[in-house]
Amino acid sequence: TVEDSIYLEPAWCGKGIGRRLLESVITQSEKAGFRQMIAVIGDSANTASIAVHRAAGFVHTGVLENVGFKFGRWIDTVIMQRPLGSGAATSPAPIVSPPHPS
Repeated sequence: TVEDSIYLEPAWCGKGIGRRLLESVITQSEKAGFRQMIAVIGDSANTASIAVHRAAGFVHTGVLENVGFKFGRWIDTVIMQRPLGSGAATSPAPIVSPPHPS
């Protein structure tokens, strides 16, 4: 499991840069063998982040209500999740332990 985190300067928002960065992070994470990606969006009012994640195949899996206080108000944290590659259909690789000395 891997978590994505992308931050843009406000002047660069709405130009497709976040979407392209997220697509690249997803591709690289799949190549690295991760099976799922989570997004922990620190403010439920961040509709742009929620929308770009939804468009990239993330689903809403939960909300942590009133867990942060920022800019004079309580904020909720949104949790989203997306399978990578074959996702949960793939079993983890077996762990091979070195032999124990006698």
